[in-house]
Amino acid sequence: MELLGEGKKVLLGNGAIARGALEADVDVATTYPGTPSSEIADSLSMVARYLKNSGKEVPFYFQYSVNEKVALEFAAAASHAGLRALTCMKHVGLNVASDALMTYAYVGCKGGHVIVTADDPSCHSSQNEQDNRCYAKFAALPMLEPSSPQEAKDMTVEAFVLSEKLSLPVILRTTTRVSHARGVVKLAPLNMTFKKGKFEKGGLTVTVPAVARKLHPVLLEKMEKAKEISNKSPFNFVEDFGGEYGIITSGVAYNYVREAVDDLNLKCKIFKIGMSNPLPDKKIAEFLRECKKVIVVEELEPYIEEQVKIIARDEGIGVDIYGKGYGKLKRYYEYDMDIVYSTLAKFFGVEWEEKEEGEEITDRPPVLCPGCPHRATYYAVKQVAKPDTIYPTDIGCYTLGLLPPYKTADFLLCMGSSIGTGCGFSKATEQPVISFIGDSTFYHAGLPALVNAIHHNHNFVVVILDNSTTAMTGHQPHPGNDIDGMGNEAISMDMEKVVRGLGVKHVEVVDPRNLNEAKEAVKRALEYDGLSVIISKAP
Repeated sequence: MELLGEGKKVLLGNGAIARGALEADVDVATTYPGTPSSEIADSLSMVARYLKNSGKEVPFYFQYSVNEKVALEFAAAASHAGLRALTCMKHVGLNVASDALMTYAYVGCKGGHVIVTADDPSCHSSQNEQDNRCYAKFAALPMLEPSSPQEAKDMTVEAFVLSEKLSLPVILRTTTRVSHARGVVKLAPLNMTFKKGKFEKGGLTVTVPAVARKLHPVLLEKMEKAKEISNKSPFNFVEDFGGEYGIITSGVAYNYVREAVDDLNLKCKIFKIGMSNPLPDKKIAEFLRECKKVIVVEELEPYIEEQVKIIARDEGIGVDIYGKGYGKLKRYYEYDMDIVYSTLAKFFGVEWEEKEEGEEITDRPPVLCPGCPHRATYYAVKQVAKPDTIYPTDIGCYTLGLLPPYKTADFLLCMGSSIGTGCGFSKATEQPVISFIGDSTFYHAGLPALVNAIHHNHNFVVVILDNSTTAMTGHQPHPGNDIDGMGNEAISMDMEKVVRGLGVKHVEVVDPRNLNEAKEAVKRALEYDGLSVIISKAP
């Protein structure tokens, strides 16, 4: 198996992170799948299944958790039992986990804990392009940012060491182009052993206000120590190509900068930042003193730029610093070669001729797969529902109900929001409301909103699209399945019993491929005075 190999391998960035966790002898790995992070956990799931099927001991525990908050909490407990833990999620998943994250920073960790957040500039598969570097600063946690699969692997290993050195969880922040890049990765030996931890009672781990007040200054002291480490980190380095101009960059943008410097023959110094929280302030100040002017090239927010300007001001360094708003450097969308080349050409005052674009490829909008049962569900609903029906929708394949010919998506915020917004629309308007949510999303974030709808007796219809898998991210298992991420037997939730058990009176389970049956169920649900739930189950 590739991830268990030796020597050099061509790995996906996400696969390299999984390999790094194995090289670090990770004991526990948890996740809720989400692009562009999914392959990290999927790789570890495959390793666990491969070893199990080969009759070998699996040296770590792996779990597809019900959501990111639970994944983080599970791993935090493992860390406090002295085990090494990895938690993976996409950028918006950290929003879900943030309630736990902010206090976890106060409590700290024992065994090394690495939290991977995979950001998605340009929203390739996400509802926003938030910059999660801000979370590291907000929570006061160390953060590493790889720019290649090799760095992804190496930084993962180092993140565990750093976590244990500081007794803090460490954030490893990637972006789509790093997570999904392939590259040659030099592997280190594996020495994986299964361990059980032990929780030592008596520490400051119950964050009542008096304890939290003690822990906050301790956290800030840890981050001062982290700053010393950042100033010495080999992941923060300068490349000197002569000249008096400087470029500060990080992540995938570094690759574009490096190529542009070579192609345009630019005389400059490049400061590549790999440990981006806390920033290496002394190293940056030294770099600024050596430059006549500096440009910061980073995707999304001016996270580095703003801090570099503060360092320059505090150190009394009168260098001109350029960034967002200069050339083609924007605060939105991912960067590409054209953006970086043209901006650096302007900055250095050199000629650069923009390459002519090739023939445009015809757009191919995403569609529901042939045979997908969601098609039939939407068709049945549209045959019955009135034209002014409001359709709150959710995160999953079924979001494609937005497109013709279905047009069954009107409002979307986040995982589970279809039911919460359905509650709101049902009270704010007199229009019919039909909320769509998938089975995995229902377990992830739909349950609290359904409880709210039941308790307040809101009058609308919830359609749960149950295809027995977390389909959009790669068919990972969820609580409705009887097999877990390690290939072991699991207790499956009976969705109908769950919904009825919560108190919904009008519940029907239909096969959407039986259109007449499905249409009649929708009619009955719309006519019912109160909350109705249709579980549209197939295959």
